[in-house]
Amino acid sequence: MTLKLVLIGDGESPHLLKWARALHGRVELWAVSSRGFDAGFDAVLPAARRLALDTRPDFAGGNIGLLRQLPRVIRWLRAIGPDWLAPHYLSSHGTLAWLALRLGGVRARIAGSAWGSDILVAPVRSAPMRWLTRRVLAACSLATSDSAHMAGRMRALGAGEVMVFPFGLEALPPAAAGKQPALFFANRGLEPVYAPGRVLDVFASLAAGWPEARLVVAHDGSLRAALEERAGRPDLAGRVQFVGRLDAATQAQWYDRARWYLSLPVSDSVSVSVLEAMAHGCIPLLSDLPANRELVQDGCNGVVLSDGERPMPQRLRPLAERADEVAAGLRAWVAAHAMFDDSVAAYVRRLEELSFHGNGAQ
Repeated sequence: MTLKLVLIGDGESPHLLKWARALHGRVELWAVSSRGFDAGFDAVLPAARRLALDTRPDFAGGNIGLLRQLPRVIRWLRAIGPDWLAPHYLSSHGTLAWLALRLGGVRARIAGSAWGSDILVAPVRSAPMRWLTRRVLAACSLATSDSAHMAGRMRALGAGEVMVFPFGLEALPPAAAGKQPALFFANRGLEPVYAPGRVLDVFASLAAGWPEARLVVAHDGSLRAALEERAGRPDLAGRVQFVGRLDAATQAQWYDRARWYLSLPVSDSVSVSVLEAMAHGCIPLLSDLPANRELVQDGCNGVVLSDGERPMPQRLRPLAERADEVAAGLRAWVAAHAMFDDSVAAYVRRLEELSFHGNGAQ
């Protein structure tokens, strides 16, 4: 018997599309989008199995427009008769799924997926959001998290069973050849949460004693002009290149050239960008966050920088001396632990076990 599963999320997000591709062929897939649907959904899900609510949700809260669509969602779900609702981002879409069961008489189970700030930020900032998050998690027969750290937070908020797996890669890239030993790459958003100014400061500290060192900064954001001005100062002049937003193929080329990868956000779960860099054999330099320590052992397969640390080149020398060995180990870890298709296959098996052999929460 094939399970009937309804994804509930932002259908314009490439992340929800990635879930849809991985679930395609494993379940009878349907989807509700708080907005519209990316064109990529056409290849995995017929229009007749999709419901676009065309709202503009605020994922930090205040999603009245989305909640006003609840009667429409309930009618659609009751006509389908799903086995599972799979909301992605619990503060908004998880609330919609919970209310569909609680108020609408929809007979299904919930497998809720946390994405980061819905667990790590919103419940901390607001007592009403903490209350709501607890209710949604309690209604989930199964939940997913991309890090053990976030799973612990979910359990503290009352979650039952939580599956932990990274939002990993769909395919492992070929091993990189021709790494440039002094090339650094950074591609997180140029926004305050990703601390791109600190990326420049850390690189400047390394570059001060390393004349060959160069940094390529990809992506864009509100801080770009200030960062470009900073990069023009004497300590960095001519050593930092801003390349903007990149398509996947061009980004892969930079991963393959760079020996080092910089990602220093102030808050994060397991980052797909970090996993991509590891898969391409880049040695990561990361901020000291719990999720980052799930990926990197400082001095063994990368560097974890304490707050305010300005590393000198000798901090990297032991890793540079065995760089090929470190790169191979990083790729092997991604292959064993962060391939998304394998994780989703295990997820579907667990849904089947709960459906046919277990009770779970209702």
